[in-house]
Amino acid sequence: MSKIKSQNELSKELKLEAAKLGFDPVGIARIPGSERIQLRTDALQRWLNAKHQADMGWMEAPRRKNINTLLDGVTSLLAVGLNYYTSHKQNPGTLSIARYAWGKDYHKTIEKKLKKLGRWLETQRPNCRWKACVDSAPLLDKVWAEEAGIGWIGKNSNLLNKRKGSWILLGHLLCTEPLTPDKPATPRCGQCQACIEACPTNAIVEPFVVSSQKCIAYQTIENRSSKLPNEIVDSIGSWVAGCDICQEICPWNNEIESSSEPEMQPSKWKLELTRAEALSWSDEEWKKKLQGSALKRIKPWMWRRNAEAINNHK
Repeated sequence: MSKIKSQNELSKELKLEAAKLGFDPVGIARIPGSERIQLRTDALQRWLNAKHQADMGWMEAPRRKNINTLLDGVTSLLAVGLNYYTSHKQNPGTLSIARYAWGKDYHKTIEKKLKKLGRWLETQRPNCRWKACVDSAPLLDKVWAEEAGIGWIGKNSNLLNKRKGSWILLGHLLCTEPLTPDKPATPRCGQCQACIEACPTNAIVEPFVVSSQKCIAYQTIENRSSKLPNEIVDSIGSWVAGCDICQEICPWNNEIESSSEPEMQPSKWKLELTRAEALSWSDEEWKKKLQGSALKRIKPWMWRRNAEAINNHK
């Protein structure tokens, strides 16, 4: 009969199992967390009160402020990051697509890996209950990732890690098993305001506060209006789906290692999409291209709307 692992041993091995699945960084937080959780929760409420969420009504879900509603009896969580940066370049003169969407749908990729971790945890603690969460869950994912020590929230509201920059997708494994927590991350942005100054629409209205209405990523992905606002059209550049400007300028994103994760490797068409193609493809052609992609949120008519707004090429 094998020896039952201690809390510290189990916590260490769980992180090692996560690393085997390609997650890096990884960290653990305990529920209810430090006082920073309440501070971040209060900041979310101020953001909502200012209507910065625009039409994203799901951000107002009360469950987002109470992790216990996601898993009854939750005591710990494992926060994981998956590097999505690749060294590929988009072709000159093509439309720009945010890097997170170059590969396959990361929600499915991360969830599949987290469920493997959950099943491994069950083999160690048969009575343990767990839940896999990606960013579609009503969870303060960046806040809990910060609490678990895998990165800090930057002035552009992205999570930043010393080694991986902000090119990481987040996932969380909630569980009822007490685990040994890591030290919460220390913010390291200092006086740098590169992201704030680089945003062409001034969407970062103050450090750590992003106004969705002014954000190119929000407007090209979430806005369901038939036309984009004039101020977005004036500054959209070549961005047809999302925007990486505030990440590309960030000093922490210099010299990031290219991801080896197969499902993060880019689809050829996402590096070669022209304005003419975006405007001419039929709904069926678009649906075929978007199969298995996180970009399915952008409906075919929205791709054409976004492309129509783009007059300048790289």
